Amino acid sequence: MFASNLLPTTPSDVFTTYRQVNLINAARIAAHTSLDVLNPATGEVLGQAAASSAEETSEAIASAKSAQVAWAQIPARERGKRVSAAARAVASKAELIAQVLARETGKAIRTECRGEVDVAADIVDFYGNLGSELKGQTVPYDPRILTLTTREPLGVVAAIVPWNVPLVLMALKIGPALVAGNTVVLKSSEEAPFATYLMAEIMMQHLPAGVLNVVNGTGAECGNALTTHPDIAKITFTGSEAVGEAIYKVGASRIIPVSLELGGKSPMIVCEDADLDKAVAGAISGMRFTRQGQSCTASSRIYVHDSLMDVFMARLGTALDELVIGDPLDEATDVGTIINARQAATIRDFVAQAEATPGATVKRYGKLPEDAALSPELYLQPTILMGLPDDHPCVMQEIFGPVAVVQGWTDYDDVIARANGTHYGLAASVWTKSLSIALDSTSRLNAGFVQVNQNLTIRPNVSYGGFGRSGLGKEASLEAMLEHFTRSKTIVMNFD
Repeated sequence: MFASNLLPTTPSDVFTTYRQVNLINAARIAAHTSLDVLNPATGEVLGQAAASSAEETSEAIASAKSAQVAWAQIPARERGKRVSAAARAVASKAELIAQVLARETGKAIRTECRGEVDVAADIVDFYGNLGSELKGQTVPYDPRILTLTTREPLGVVAAIVPWNVPLVLMALKIGPALVAGNTVVLKSSEEAPFATYLMAEIMMQHLPAGVLNVVNGTGAECGNALTTHPDIAKITFTGSEAVGEAIYKVGASRIIPVSLELGGKSPMIVCEDADLDKAVAGAISGMRFTRQGQSCTASSRIYVHDSLMDVFMARLGTALDELVIGDPLDEATDVGTIINARQAATIRDFVAQAEATPGATVKRYGKLPEDAALSPELYLQPTILMGLPDDHPCVMQEIFGPVAVVQGWTDYDDVIARANGTHYGLAASVWTKSLSIALDSTSRLNAGFVQVNQNLTIRPNVSYGGFGRSGLGKEASLEAMLEHFTRSKTIVMNFD
């Protein structure tokens, strides 16, 4: 285990401490090559992260494999206690982790980063308290024969997280995997690895060496080496649809379980009887505007009943104009930056397509920052697109930026069909005072996570996951741990 006095204590220490290293078998192991990690708000280089080769990734897998048998033999409740202790340690360092996260992701520290650390620690603690639930069943096969099932760990889990909410997604993967008796090799996002490394090393103070390992690098080399390695027993991935499809094929070729949380184009249906104040606030929170719209659950298709459209748009515009766009470290800032120039260019291309569409309207809100120290090309205003046909790319495809499409409707059955009119099925919300509409719509919407009169983000003990091209499997619940991080064994005992 790492000695606690060796942990970094300031953001600059973090970037120095984790310069070009992986965390393998309770040690910081230098990688042979590195890649720059930028502060998207300023363009400055924060530090150099490891660019792990296949061989270096294999070292982490070997460490996890070596530690797995002994970890699995620790009683499940005791494993859970250690994981919960790790969660409390993370919570005690929450401000430092949030400061690092804000610098590497460009997300506002007040509206996004502190909350993300709190939720991540809560998720890990939630799973730590579920150790006693790793139990099987007795089966009434024959009263003279003892028949039962048990839950066993899978082995070494490969966990891959993206840059938009790396700590929450990390917690959703490593929490259940560790409590269930697996060991983990976590691949951080090369865009934002340092907060992940810091959180992992804090947790390692309470875990045996090799139980949790962290590598960083490109998907082409590090990610591929991790997912194709013969000692990996399970892959859990959050990221793009295209990469998820490739990983699913890798898992299928090896016949190992894979869980995927991929893209989304989530509909928000505002009914004629909706509480407008709640609906407008829900549109802002649901679109994750304070995360620059960089969320797979973003309510990026907002269907507003025609009778409410003018008032809804007026109130939404006023609320969006009040959001402060600026330095992520400024306590006054609501909205930070897009993660990188490539993503910003993609978002601008989508908006340009809308602007070129006859009859379409593009509305931008809020004031861009004027500070010369900030990167102007990575700051985008919250944007609403109107007047687009249902088959437009901005309506059908995930933009992953602060851009929402608003469309009107009058016929209830038609708007349900339109809401279901994509290959995604991650999240949806309905805004109504009618219980009958709420019950009917939630049963008909093709999404794995449906809310009424709210647009909350991931919370522990609330099962989360999508349908269709949005992925496979669930997270954040007891069932997720049992179904995705254990295997069931049937035992039949006959002493006659």
